[in-house]
Amino acid sequence: MKKILLFIGFLALFFPLKVFAASNTIDDQANLLTPTERTELSNQADTINQQIKGEIFILTTNNNTEEPRTFANEQLMARVGKNNNGALLLLDMNQREIYLTTSGNMIDYVTDKRREQLLDDVEAAMRVGDYSQAASDYLTNIQKFVDAGIPSGSYRIDEETGKITYYKSITWLELTISLIVATIAAVGFFLFIRLRYQLKIGTYRYPYRQNAQLDLTERQDQLVNSFVTTRRIPRPSKHNGGGGSTTNSSGGGTFGGGGRGF
Repeated sequence: MKKILLFIGFLALFFPLKVFAASNTIDDQANLLTPTERTELSNQADTINQQIKGEIFILTTNNNTEEPRTFANEQLMARVGKNNNGALLLLDMNQREIYLTTSGNMIDYVTDKRREQLLDDVEAAMRVGDYSQAASDYLTNIQKFVDAGIPSGSYRIDEETGKITYYKSITWLELTISLIVATIAAVGFFLFIRLRYQLKIGTYRYPYRQNAQLDLTERQDQLVNSFVTTRRIPRPSKHNGGGGSTTNSSGGGTFGGGGRGF
């Protein structure tokens, strides 16, 4: 036994074990938070991550020179991938900017109206230098939005084209009715065929070789003229119900969110 332990120790000298870094949920590059605060915020974020089947982050920096939205979008996509579920709050101390970026289902959870509510809370804490409270307000608001669910009748608006895409979710009532109708239709179809043809299940074989017929004809189509008509869809000022999420494109991904100074 001792020889085995000595052998393992000898190998460790030449092949040290790889130590994996902790989760980057709270990436406090600007050192605004204490280690205890980071742990508490990370635990709070983990609870939300399980609900959204994605990841949310907080990133602080004091040396960023990129445009905050571009920087935040790039950071989020690097962490969760293109168009996957996630949200990232950027606290840019160099440019005195707060920016929230979302992707995947978080675009629909955090509508423009909800985003402004969140930024109101975060900005108030940032202005008095309570960075821990600002981060906690972000997570608390996200938790509240997730618990409330995606608003009925919500939609996305592409800021470049003005295209509107509505979010459609199936309720339990709609699902139940659909299953009942589908079952009745399937049983009715089976009984109709059964009674009409009086078939015995498993014994009838359709003589497709004798009855099959294939006729091939040659056809040529020539395109003479083509016309493409485009129009810009204006952004609506008001919508009934739900809530809109303005989206932008960056690095091939689609993002929601917004920001403000403090």
